[in-house]
Amino acid sequence: MGHFLHLPSGMAYNGMKPTIDELQNSATATEKFPTLDKWHKRGCIVGRGVLIDYKSYADHHDIKYSPFSGHRISPSDIETVAAWQGIKFESGDILILRFGVTEELGNMTAEEQANAMSSHHACGLEGTKEMARWIWNKHFAAVASDNVAVEAMPPMVDGEEKPLTQLVLHQWCLSMFGLPLGELWYLQELAEQCSADRKWSFLLTSAPLNVPGAVGSPANALAIL
Repeated sequence: MGHFLHLPSGMAYNGMKPTIDELQNSATATEKFPTLDKWHKRGCIVGRGVLIDYKSYADHHDIKYSPFSGHRISPSDIETVAAWQGIKFESGDILILRFGVTEELGNMTAEEQANAMSSHHACGLEGTKEMARWIWNKHFAAVASDNVAVEAMPPMVDGEEKPLTQLVLHQWCLSMFGLPLGELWYLQELAEQCSADRKWSFLLTSAPLNVPGAVGSPANALAIL
């Protein structure tokens, strides 16, 4: 949660400013900075995961998009996919979104991957206050996706393209809500099994690296169906 700041205040969650000194001291009992070693003291993440398979929905309904096009989906789009899958959200759910990005990357050459990632265009959630409000009102415990930043890139503010340093949902979710975000998760096999079982909810665990001062890590996530 310390990997992106609320831009107007320059603060991370808990009103902290991530200086080198604060990160080095993050393992102390009085330190409030939400680094990953604190997660391990609380048992990491365990909860009900819910997969929203937007890629399968789009394929079924002939919705064409490129994972690296800046394609955006709204709260109503997510609700539509949830209804199509027969999913009802519950308080504390961990929302998992599949766009097909990691699968597309896996089919590319190294040069194609570099070009795609350096384009700074990627599909994802629309980065708006309305999306942030929807996430908050659903009482999700975390949000993860197989795309680059959960939200679409580049960020758009009042119809104007902004640099990546101004990602909208990162500020709301990480800095203000204290809501973890997961990026570039591989979800193809999970989606296939969920489709076969006709069940898109499961027990999800995530135990990131237990490193004092760390603000990001591989997810080390498991879906138990």
